[in-house]
Amino acid sequence: GVKEAALCAEKFKKEGVGLTLSVTPCWCYGSETIDMDPLMPKAVWGFNGTERPGAVYLSAALAVHNQKGLPAFGIYGKNVQDVGDGAIPDDVKEKLLRFARAGLAVAIMRGKSYLAIGSVSMGIGGSMVNPDFLQDYLGMRTEQVDASEVLRRIQLEIYDKEEFEKALAWTKENCMSREGEDFNPEHLKH
Repeated sequence: GVKEAALCAEKFKKEGVGLTLSVTPCWCYGSETIDMDPLMPKAVWGFNGTERPGAVYLSAALAVHNQKGLPAFGIYGKNVQDVGDGAIPDDVKEKLLRFARAGLAVAIMRGKSYLAIGSVSMGIGGSMVNPDFLQDYLGMRTEQVDASEVLRRIQLEIYDKEEFEKALAWTKENCMSREGEDFNPEHLKH
C-alpha cells in the first residue's frame, strides 16, 4: 500500500535509483503503489496473464499518473502468458530496453546544465532552447553562451586539454562516420 510505496521511494532516493518500473499481474491498487517522484522516469508493465488482468492495472496506474501530471511509459505484451511463466516476451523486452535507455539518459542528465552555444539559427523556432521543459521535465538548468566565446577559449587555450582529447577521441569514434566532408582550411581541422 501507500506506506510501502513511501518506504520504497525513500530507499530508492538513498540508493540513487534513476528510474522505476512497476510490474504486476494484479488488477487494482494502482494509485497506492505508483512512484510519485515527479522527476523519476517511470514505466508500468501490465503483465498479460491468463488469470490476472494486468491490463486493468496498467490502465488504472497510467490514468493516475496522467491525472497527477506524472509522465509514465505503458508496457503491455501482445501475447497472453500463463501466470507461472517467468519469461519476458520479445516485444516486452524491446519496450523495456527502450524505456531503460531513455530513462537512464534522463536520470544521468538530471541536475546537470544544458549549454546552448550561439543563438536561434535563422529564427527557426524548433532550435530554441525551452528552459521550462529542461527544468520541469528533465531537472536541468540552462545556460547560454555566444559562439565567439568558444573561439576565444580555443585561441587562448582556456580549456582542459585532457578533457578535450577525450571528447575528440569519442567524437571521432562515434560520430565521424556520419559526418560529411570538412571544408575548413587544413589548419582549422581537428
